[in-house]
Amino acid sequence: MNASPLSPAPLADPGPPPSPHRPGVLLVMDDLLDPTDVFDEQARDRIHRLARWDSPVLAYTAAQLPPRALAEAEVLLTCWGAPVLDGPFLDRAPRLRAVIHAAGSVKGIVTRATWQRGIAVSSAAWANALPVAEYTLAAVLSVNKQVLQIREHYRRTRSTAGLRQDWRHIGNYRRTIGIVGASHIGRRVIELLRSFDYQILLHDPTLDPAAAEALGTRLVPLDELCRLSDVVSLHAPALAETRGMINEQRLALMRDGATLINTARGDLVDGPALVAELKRGRLQAVIDVADPGTEAELYDLPNVFLTPHIAGSFGNELRRLGHAAVDELERFATGRPFQHGTTPQALDSSA
Repeated sequence: MNASPLSPAPLADPGPPPSPHRPGVLLVMDDLLDPTDVFDEQARDRIHRLARWDSPVLAYTAAQLPPRALAEAEVLLTCWGAPVLDGPFLDRAPRLRAVIHAAGSVKGIVTRATWQRGIAVSSAAWANALPVAEYTLAAVLSVNKQVLQIREHYRRTRSTAGLRQDWRHIGNYRRTIGIVGASHIGRRVIELLRSFDYQILLHDPTLDPAAAEALGTRLVPLDELCRLSDVVSLHAPALAETRGMINEQRLALMRDGATLINTARGDLVDGPALVAELKRGRLQAVIDVADPGTEAELYDLPNVFLTPHIAGSFGNELRRLGHAAVDELERFATGRPFQHGTTPQALDSSA
């Protein structure tokens, strides 16, 4: 159990006065996370002003929630490691009115019982989308410039002889970037890419051509996107209909030298088909979320940039999630609706 001291030193700026109604709050998160990495001193000070936070520790794990504290809580501030909000859990929290999630999707914790009991739910998915989009932009710029390959060539040869001749086809000018999914992340990636000389294609079955055009993209079928794009970047939710959407046939459609970027979900891609294509050396890939069954085969492939699910909020980026959650707590405590609330309908089509 996380057991950081409850009362931080006061900040120089006292901020607004306490809210008229100070709801009882519990912070629940995975004990592998340091709660002070998510809720820094400023965030904790705001929580104290806005709510009754009488816990002897900063955060509990879901398994360690004290029954009496849970029974009296009106708001749960959650993060990764949050409890599943099913009927038995909610029976132990009769006063619960809101759940504010300082992380991404709430799909794994919210149940029908949550909605049936009228509990308001907010997610910081929008905030977690920002670093994923930044990672994606960095990947797009780097792979089109063949940064890793040239770095390895230069390390091995210690020479620039023939460099411009051997790498004359690289660069970012007027490349075609295919975005799969107009999610929070997908939309932010599109926004960032619009600053460059790219043609941006989009595949999303929930949008019409006018909506895609308003985003600065052209809506195309997925097969066409794979065939035309220099980079295909995945930002679709994990749904039954998206499982394995990038399959052997669509990988075969991709141009020689094209790149697949996956920062979404590993099961969007047919893992064995991707490994087989990458071993042929025709494509390259940037993979932050891999198919668990084939991830080990990616480690040593020279045309793969593999990272261990770090594209989302990591390091000091976690603080953005904490501040986003406290902003929502302030709205709740002052009787205003959540800015980033979610609904059952929204969850049906989200990650």
